[in-house]
Amino acid sequence: MSGKDKIEGTTEAWESGELGRDEKFAESVEIDEGKVNEALELQMISIRLQKSLIEDFKLIGKINGIGYQTLMRQILKRFADSEIKILLRECVLNQEEERERQRQLEEMNQQPAKKTG
Repeated sequence: MSGKDKIEGTTEAWESGELGRDEKFAESVEIDEGKVNEALELQMISIRLQKSLIEDFKLIGKINGIGYQTLMRQILKRFADSEIKILLRECVLNQEEERERQRQLEEMNQQPAKKTG
């Protein structure tokens, strides 16, 4: 490759090392954790969990190549999204059932009264 050739800055080029892995090309930067948390809309909480559960999450995270806290966030997000969908579906079904009951009542009220005797 000549000095004029440029490597496209893609994820693949970075991960393959094509863009270089020499420390002389790396620079240390200060990261403002508060700004990162704000940008990602993260909020610190405190929670007590069984040690064995934390160890399980650490193992699962390691197998999947992610941190256990990231894994926990992903799992909680998936659960919350799923529960919201279920609740919304139930709400829609309840509304449909109520509309059907109302329709049946209106239909019954519109029928002429049967004469007896």
